[in-house]
Amino acid sequence: MKLTVVGCAGSFPSVDSACSSYLVEADGFRLLIDMGNGALGELQRHCGLYDLDAVMLSHLHADHCIDMCNYWVVRYYRHDGAPVDQLPVYGPEGTEERLCSAYGGDLPKDSAMREVFDFRTLRPGTFSVGPFTVRTVRVAHPVEAFAFRIEHGDRSLTYSGDTGPCEALVALAEDTDLLLCEASFTHGKEDIPELHLNGREAGEHADRAGAASLVLTHIPPWTDAERNLADARAVFDGPVHVARAGAVYEL
Repeated sequence: MKLTVVGCAGSFPSVDSACSSYLVEADGFRLLIDMGNGALGELQRHCGLYDLDAVMLSHLHADHCIDMCNYWVVRYYRHDGAPVDQLPVYGPEGTEERLCSAYGGDLPKDSAMREVFDFRTLRPGTFSVGPFTVRTVRVAHPVEAFAFRIEHGDRSLTYSGDTGPCEALVALAEDTDLLLCEASFTHGKEDIPELHLNGREAGEHADRAGAASLVLTHIPPWTDAERNLADARAVFDGPVHVARAGAVYEL
């Protein structure tokens, strides 16, 4: 598997990165996880506009899904004249309604989103997406939110989505090759239950899961990424990195 960080800023784009979006590739199949603010522009650095094979949305906060509205325009009004086709889009219940509402009231017709996106409702469990086996669990966030474990062959990538401390995430990430884990808060500063993790908590989750490596992501522009990196390294012995836009990880 190849993981490319399209965007990794938390809550709003930074000067260096779009919001959450991650491209996972194997066997010529391209799966995009989340498409937050600014991600569609950055995505074009890594693949063509019509090269995606599926999208999975961890939850429906704007910094994880809002550029799907722009992507609808790209696919509905295809500039290359090719027929409009449906792209599988996996998301929480109500994804279609949320995206239609966010776009506004001037869609060409009620079915316009469905003509472009084949909406599929996420539930906790296991399913196949192209060559990948995907396992999902609910995590601790104010809205319905999912973490994903993506497996291909004997390799695995686990993505936390947005979550506070969560036993289900630890279980999902057991022995994973790479845990892509949010670290929005600063240890000793913010303490809001079931909202986000800090760098130390991300490290603790990776340690308890027995993850081989940890990449910290979803760090807002106002959070000190180097502090979170040091806090994670203090409790996790494996390799730890801070996600950067354009970074590539080969699994």
